[in-house]
Amino acid sequence: MGSTDKEKDHKPFFDRTKWDNKAQYILTCVGFCIGIGAFLIPYLILLVLEGMPLLFLEFAIGQHPRKGSVGVWQAINPYLGLVSLLIGLYYNTLIAWIMWYFFNSFQSPLPWTQCPLNENKTGYMDECQRSSTVDYFYYRVTLNTSTSISESGGLHWPVVVCLLVAWTTIGLCYIRGISSSGKAVYVTAILPYIVLAIFLVRGLTLKGAVTGIKFLFTSDVDELVKPTTWLDAGAQVFYAFSLAWGALISFSSYNPVQYEHILILHSIYAAMVTYTIIGFRATEKYEQCISDNIQTLLNAFNLPETSITQNNYDEEFRHLNGTYPETVMELDITPCDMQRLLSEGTGLAFIVFTEAITKMPGAPVWSVLFFVMLLCLGISTLIGNIEGVVVPLKDLGVFPKTWPQETFTAAVIIVCHHSSFAQHSGFYWPTLFDNFAGSVPLLCIGLFEMIAVVYIYGIDRFFMTGSKPGIYWQVTWRFTSPLIILDHQEKFPILDSVPYPSWINAVIWIDLILMCMFSVIVLTFVMQITVKQPNG
Repeated sequence: MGSTDKEKDHKPFFDRTKWDNKAQYILTCVGFCIGIGAFLIPYLILLVLEGMPLLFLEFAIGQHPRKGSVGVWQAINPYLGLVSLLIGLYYNTLIAWIMWYFFNSFQSPLPWTQCPLNENKTGYMDECQRSSTVDYFYYRVTLNTSTSISESGGLHWPVVVCLLVAWTTIGLCYIRGISSSGKAVYVTAILPYIVLAIFLVRGLTLKGAVTGIKFLFTSDVDELVKPTTWLDAGAQVFYAFSLAWGALISFSSYNPVQYEHILILHSIYAAMVTYTIIGFRATEKYEQCISDNIQTLLNAFNLPETSITQNNYDEEFRHLNGTYPETVMELDITPCDMQRLLSEGTGLAFIVFTEAITKMPGAPVWSVLFFVMLLCLGISTLIGNIEGVVVPLKDLGVFPKTWPQETFTAAVIIVCHHSSFAQHSGFYWPTLFDNFAGSVPLLCIGLFEMIAVVYIYGIDRFFMTGSKPGIYWQVTWRFTSPLIILDHQEKFPILDSVPYPSWINAVIWIDLILMCMFSVIVLTFVMQITVKQPNG
């Protein structure tokens, strides 16, 4: 074949805008992938056996069309765009909630540090006193959550306004595609690391920080043998590195062939910061629990105030419980378990971190820093989602190529602005999307990506450098990663945390069946293209 023919084969579908420099590409991928590390041992094992192989494969898929392999891009990427659209529907709702907290952080004291007064101004709201100040602010003030998903309750206007501001911000960052988002990532990807460094320094000075870090790096053997631990860790790998969303493929398609890729293992770093704060929060709650129990015992037994302290509490409690078991049983003694408090710290950022921040000196400053960091992470991720939708739509000719980039961006944002997430039932919908639209479809796509590229198209034929991949990539792509993904799919997500009506289950099953059918269609399309194209 002559040089002219080779150049023709290697020509991309259309001339793409390039990243201005390598730093923009790396920072965009890092900003899109950044997550919080958890389940350290299973997480790291699955990262090596499942995450890294699929991550590298997606980078390669994005660059591969520049060598003329039209079939792989057109067959795989459209379905990835569908998932990016589904995730984008609810992901910006979280950014809107973050914005609400950010706007409310510019006051002292922070509004979630105390319960509001009742209507008569004679006391505090009963609902707040029965729960906690941070819970009340999140569920009642921020979301004003309805009792069930069936009760929409109309629009919750604070969330509506924040959602509009959030989408406007995303639109401005992505208005001209990577030429504008590439500039934005200098802030959205770098600033979180600066804030994390500040939080790490501050966190290490807090009481209980070492306890939190020890908990992070200490493995519970009983937990390691549970399948759910590995399933959760596998899901975290997909989310932490945004696998099967389509955006990493889109980002890579803007690079020349043979661009290097840098995998930054930022999750452990972020986890250390997280667990210094969790350790501080757990220690504060543990000591408060002990103090409350001490006061209860002192009052019940008429003891001197200094007779029971934090240091001798366990010994004195055992003595009193052994001597007066019936009296102690009647008292309102709360079990104080440090391990339980550390474990519950991995919950909602809106509750765990906001509660910990209220106990820090200069709480508003730390609150502003924390939510600025979350905003940057959220914006980086959602830019990736939009890229994962816009690029395949342009490649498939769904919209005329004469349309400017601004029109593409506006169209995607209009579709993604789903008002159901801003209703009083809006809390339930993101939970559903997070549990189902963002879990099972991602696993299906990851599996079919590997099957399509490795077994049907042929990994040797596909590999962008023309050289044979090493033994690690061969084994993980051909055997290890697909088997692990199949194992993940054995446990279907269940609706056990929130009471949903029965019709929700029917909707979920129909959606998932349709998504799986799309996956089969994708695989069939790859096979047809492969048969039609000559080998080599």
